[in-house]
Amino acid sequence: MKDFLIRLVWRIFSGILMVLAVASLTFFLVRMMPGDPVNAQYNQLIMQGMTPVQAENQVKVMYGFIPKEPVGQQFVNYILNLLHFDFGQSISYEGVSVSHIIVSAAPWTLVLVFTGLIASFLIGVLAGVIAAIKRSSPFGTSLTVSGSLLHGIPQFVMGLLLAYLFTTLWPLLPFGAPYDSSIDPGFNWPFISSLFSHAVLPVFTYALSSYGGWLLTMKSSVITVLGDDFILASEIRGLKASTRVGYIAHNAILPLFTLFTLSIGFMFGGSVFIENIFDYPGLGNLLLKSIDTRDYPLMSGAFLLITIAVILSNIITDFLYSIVDPRIRR
Repeated sequence: MKDFLIRLVWRIFSGILMVLAVASLTFFLVRMMPGDPVNAQYNQLIMQGMTPVQAENQVKVMYGFIPKEPVGQQFVNYILNLLHFDFGQSISYEGVSVSHIIVSAAPWTLVLVFTGLIASFLIGVLAGVIAAIKRSSPFGTSLTVSGSLLHGIPQFVMGLLLAYLFTTLWPLLPFGAPYDSSIDPGFNWPFISSLFSHAVLPVFTYALSSYGGWLLTMKSSVITVLGDDFILASEIRGLKASTRVGYIAHNAILPLFTLFTLSIGFMFGGSVFIENIFDYPGLGNLLLKSIDTRDYPLMSGAFLLITIAVILSNIITDFLYSIVDPRIRR
C-alpha cells in the first residue's frame, strides 16, 4: 500500500510538472508570435477609444497578464491565473470566458468521439481476433483487407464520402448542425430524435475511420500471442476452443488497453475534420475556429485541456494496467 501511494504521489507530481511545462511553452509561444498578438490587442483597444489603463486591464482579462509588465511578472500572473482555472476571455467571443466556451463545447465532442471510439474499439477488436484466428481463410483475409483499406482513408475523405452518399445520393440522413434548428431544445422526443439522427453520420465516420487501426493492431497482437507456450499447453490439455480464444483475447488485448485509454484523453481535442465537415460545435471545431480567428486565449485553453486530459488518462492507465495485468506488479 505504501509503494502504491508513493507511486501515485510521484505520478501526480510529474503530471503537474508536465502541465506547467506546457503552460509555460504556451505563454512564450504567444509572446513570440509574429506581430506580438498581446501588444496588437492592446493597441487595437487604444484605437477603439479606451484609456491605457482600461486597455491594460482588458488585455489582462483576456490573456492573464499586462503587456507593459516585465516578462517575469507577466509569466507569474499567467501561471497564478491558471492555478485558479482562469484561462482569460475569448477575443472572438467578446466578453465570454474561455472556460465557459470550452465547457459548452465539451459535451458535443464527448458524445460524438466517445461513442465512435467505443463502437470502433469493440468491433475492431472482435474483428481482429477473428482475422488472426481465421487468417488462412477467405473471411479472415477479407477482414484484414477491409481494415487496411479503411485505415488508409483520411477522416475528412471518409466524412465527405459518407455525407455525399447518405445526404445527396441517398438523402436518408440530415447534414450539418447537431440538431434541427426549427425544433425547440429540451427534453422532448422531437429534439432527442433530431439529436440522434444528426449524430449518426459523424459518429459513423469516426467509428469507421478508427475501426481499421484497432483491427490491424489486435490481429498483430493475437498472432504474437498464438506463438506463446501457454497456447500450446492449453491445446495439449484439450481445453475447449472457446476457452482458448478467451485466453488469447485476454492476453492480446493488453497492448490495446494502453492505446484505448490514451485515446480517451486525446478525444478532448475532438475530431477537427469530422466536426468541421458536419458543423458540430465541439472542441475540435472550436480549436479550428480559434486558429482561424487568432483567438490566442481560446487556443491556449483548448491546448491545455487536451494536455491535462492526456496526462490524467496516462496516470489512470498506469494504475489500471497493474489491475488488468497483475504480472507487472511483481
